[in-house]
Amino acid sequence: MSTETPSSAAATGTVLDGIIAGVREDLAVRRAAVPLADLVARAADAPAARDGLAALQGGRSDAHGVRIIAEVKRSSPSKGALADIPDPAELARAYQVGGAAVVSVLTEQRRFAGSLADLDAVRAAVDLPILRKDFMVEEYQFHEARAHGADLVLLIVAALDDARLRDFLALTHELGMEALVEAHTEEEIARAVDVGARIVGVNVRNLKTLDVDVAHYGTMARHLPEGVVRIAESGVDGPGVVADYAAQGADAVLVGEALVRDGDPAAALGRFRAASRS
Repeated sequence: MSTETPSSAAATGTVLDGIIAGVREDLAVRRAAVPLADLVARAADAPAARDGLAALQGGRSDAHGVRIIAEVKRSSPSKGALADIPDPAELARAYQVGGAAVVSVLTEQRRFAGSLADLDAVRAAVDLPILRKDFMVEEYQFHEARAHGADLVLLIVAALDDARLRDFLALTHELGMEALVEAHTEEEIARAVDVGARIVGVNVRNLKTLDVDVAHYGTMARHLPEGVVRIAESGVDGPGVVADYAAQGADAVLVGEALVRDGDPAAALGRFRAASRS
């Protein structure tokens, strides 16, 4: 499949467009250093992916509370540096002890200070499914994710046209991974569902403006069909937000900043899950 043409979201001057432009530049450097054929071979030899779909299903009916996707996140475009995270493996182990269902690892370099080295470190440290959190715009990145041990990848509907969204979702499944397909609007949810997404996230942070509205999840949740795993993303500053997302039907909640800034992330995870049971 061809993956070189910019998406329909390109050239609109949004924050998302700027991030993707940087992602493409950094990707060109990695592609020059490691040919696609090498990654394809490494991905084929990698251990089978863990079942990210099963890990996230059923959070609404779990007596222990919603599932938590706990994120290894050093920085963000909206708030700058969040945490040093000198040892991402140690943080991931704390997440596992605290009951996280999935560990998300930022690998975007420029705005989030992430790396594939972080992904490698976390993969070696925990048995949980791992989500590679990045802006996936070329086929190369999917083989790269699998070669480095990712079990799930992020697909951002706003960054992809329908053909590419469908092709990338198919490629993700061909490689044995699952995709968290991220939407922000009713239209984007419909597009995600139309291409067969099994895990659909509603990001309450608008990636085009960086505005956050935690009430947005409830507004959009009514458009999520029963057949998909529902993920609430962003905006968590304490247990109350997790409880609200759970009450509005989320199976899982993605949490980054509130965990990396907490001195005891394992205990924080416990508080988040406990709040979602009440």
